[in-house]
Amino acid sequence: MASVNVFSVGQVNAYVKRMFDEDYLLRHIFVRGEVSNCKYHSSGHIYFTLKDASGTLSCVMFAGNVRRGLSFHMKEGDSVVAEGSLSVYERTGAYQLYVSAVVRDGAGLLHERYELLKKRLEESGMFSEEYKVPIPRYIQRLGVVTAPTGAAVRDIINVATRRNPYVQIILYPAIVQGDEAKESIIRGIRALDGKVDVIIIGRGGGSIEDLWAFNEEEVAEAVFNCRTPIISAVGHETDFVITDYVADRRAPTPSAAAELAVFEYSAFVQDLRVMRHSLTQAILHKSGAVRREAESLRRDFIHLSPANQIRDLRMQAAQMSDRLENRMQMTISLWKTRLLLRDRLQSVMDTKLTARRHTLQLLAGELEKVSPVARLSGSYGFVTDADGRSLSGVDSVKPGDLLHIRMKDGRISAQAREVEKM
Repeated sequence: MASVNVFSVGQVNAYVKRMFDEDYLLRHIFVRGEVSNCKYHSSGHIYFTLKDASGTLSCVMFAGNVRRGLSFHMKEGDSVVAEGSLSVYERTGAYQLYVSAVVRDGAGLLHERYELLKKRLEESGMFSEEYKVPIPRYIQRLGVVTAPTGAAVRDIINVATRRNPYVQIILYPAIVQGDEAKESIIRGIRALDGKVDVIIIGRGGGSIEDLWAFNEEEVAEAVFNCRTPIISAVGHETDFVITDYVADRRAPTPSAAAELAVFEYSAFVQDLRVMRHSLTQAILHKSGAVRREAESLRRDFIHLSPANQIRDLRMQAAQMSDRLENRMQMTISLWKTRLLLRDRLQSVMDTKLTARRHTLQLLAGELEKVSPVARLSGSYGFVTDADGRSLSGVDSVKPGDLLHIRMKDGRISAQAREVEKM
């Protein structure tokens, strides 16, 4: 028996799931049918079946999508159109539709889809002002994504060239209606992004079906991700599409978009004249102020010039020299006077010193006569107590006191045996 490949149930289910997921058609599909077996789970998910005369299709709508993609309470028997992707649940091997949005079938279907997408994109932040880029005031290149024929492109070109005959208009001839419109508009936006200063996307008026390409989520994402500022100008003034909310600016008509994008050249020239006049006046005012300041500086320079400063310094030096010479003359005279006084003082001092020396010799002779030392040279002695105090009489001595007697050649220690007063 020839060998065969045997697969597990999980391998088969995974293979089939991969086939479903890789099918481009099944990634984003719209299915019309009647609702049956509709069950609202406690988790917020909805499980239901879509059926028609030819069969049934299992569907699941998770809680997050219920909040964003369902605007009514779905029940048995409702005719609806479900948007989502078809895939396989590997555990059971059954395929089912994973629903992202549900709208009622029949009249108002596109309007309901429009409202659901608008709500979802607004909640995601794509309409937020913080992401919108200001339209440049002065542009040189204008990009236009619209049909190459028709009133919209003629209006844009006429208004733009009337306002500024020098503006460069780059047209991307897009399909703006039908099944191919979505991809064509996206290609046009991407082709012009970074090559022009502003992009206008739009077309003339029509029914909601005619304008539907500008309500596609992929087109909205292309507008949101474009680095170049975009003006959305779709339909008439009362028409609103999703790109109007995502674009950096919305214009009610293509003509109004051209008015917003292109500056008026004649007004620009007039502004230049006014600015030139203002600049000239400012320069004249500034030059006058500079001249006055220069004149003031010239006078200050003359007053503070090096020659004048040197002259003043020379005068100051001459005055200082005169004062110094006078001070020196006074100092010399003072020293001469001091020297004369010193000589006179020296003579007086010598005379007085000679007289004092003579008087001192006389007094020394008289002192020698009464000097204790002279007396000690004979049979006299100098008596003190034990502490070295001199004794002036016997009243200071009592029997038994220790006495010291100093004579000319030494000292004697003695003890008083008897004290007798004369």
